[in-house]
Amino acid sequence: MAYVEPKEILKKVRARTAARRSQVDAENKARAADGKELPPLDHNGRGQRTASPRIHLIPFDEIRLGTTRRDLVKGLIPRVGLTVIWGPPKCGKSFWTFDTMMHVVLGWLYRGRRVHQGPVVYCAFEGQTGFEARVAAFRQRFLASHIGKVPFYLEPVTLDLVRDHRALIAAIRSQLGDDKPVAVVLDTLNRSIRGSESSDEDMTAYVNAADAIRTAFECAVIIVHHCGIDGTRPRGHTSLTGTCNAQLATKRDAANNVVVTVEWMKDGPDGDVIASALKVETVGKDEDGEDITSCVVVPTDAQISKRDIPKSARTAFTLLEKAIEDTDEPAPASNHIPRGTRTSSICLWRRYCYAGMVAESDKPDSKQKAFVRASKTLQNAGVIGIWGDYAWITGHAGQDRTTSNLSGGHQAGQTRTPP
Repeated sequence: MAYVEPKEILKKVRARTAARRSQVDAENKARAADGKELPPLDHNGRGQRTASPRIHLIPFDEIRLGTTRRDLVKGLIPRVGLTVIWGPPKCGKSFWTFDTMMHVVLGWLYRGRRVHQGPVVYCAFEGQTGFEARVAAFRQRFLASHIGKVPFYLEPVTLDLVRDHRALIAAIRSQLGDDKPVAVVLDTLNRSIRGSESSDEDMTAYVNAADAIRTAFECAVIIVHHCGIDGTRPRGHTSLTGTCNAQLATKRDAANNVVVTVEWMKDGPDGDVIASALKVETVGKDEDGEDITSCVVVPTDAQISKRDIPKSARTAFTLLEKAIEDTDEPAPASNHIPRGTRTSSICLWRRYCYAGMVAESDKPDSKQKAFVRASKTLQNAGVIGIWGDYAWITGHAGQDRTTSNLSGGHQAGQTRTPP
């Protein structure tokens, strides 16, 4: 073996140590941009890290079950983690995602499901002009009497998420201050990725960028994505679906309803189905004097048809929808009716049911009994609420965060039998 001067050996060791220090400094700067910290390096030439107070090993006997809320929307979207909402173009996935996030922002029950209320940042990487009309439609339909701040933040610039996620994190921190978003929506993946969705390297880099947002805010990151050619799975490399905490499929059914299915959840049940309809709203006039329209998401009887509900009750549900449409005004102020909910008087609903329901006979007493049975069935299923002379559909926007989970019981005041 050739002889090497000790000075040369020391020079090489120092060079390796300096290179390692430079690498660690670069790591620290990168992680600091994401709001992370690295433990200090023990500069003894071995490149080892000293113990960090952030890393703590919990003995088995000290592990206790946490009781904090685990879902952003109960049974649909985890409170922390990556959720993929996918489907073919024009299937309504962006409309549905926006509507669901507005329920989160406002603390409204979503189809009888509790939500974890808080600010939402929605990155609309495509269709920004249409998104403005979508917001106007929601405001017009559901927030006419709303008072107070709506903590929804639109990011309308198309980004390369891998390159720009640190800037996005910094912008959110700058604008929201001490508040943290409970959800950041990336709509769509295709418009915010540079490279190929089918590439392991490119998709992994995208998932890592999305996960950096999740880590920075301890929030839900919701990725809206397209389907593959055969329409059976999300498009691109499986590193996306293999990493996410929940996957929801969106499609249109034969009646043109938007149907969302929970394909799987990492820490919850799968198979649940949410059916909705898109209702057209005229929100203004353009410079040519023509109508500007968009859609709002409303429940549909396709949802209750999936439960064990008799046909007569489903008919009564449809007639309540019509009565609410014809009334077209919010409920009066009440501690028992969710704020901003659109209602119908029970008198009007009953008249519609007398004319449109099939009773055992045409006798008034028979029609009354059929109406009461149908209304009680819908109440017990948690799809309508009743108080005084007012009835409403629980899935309509306007569900106050003080209301109870209708899927697990009745809201206060909802055991009243319709007159």
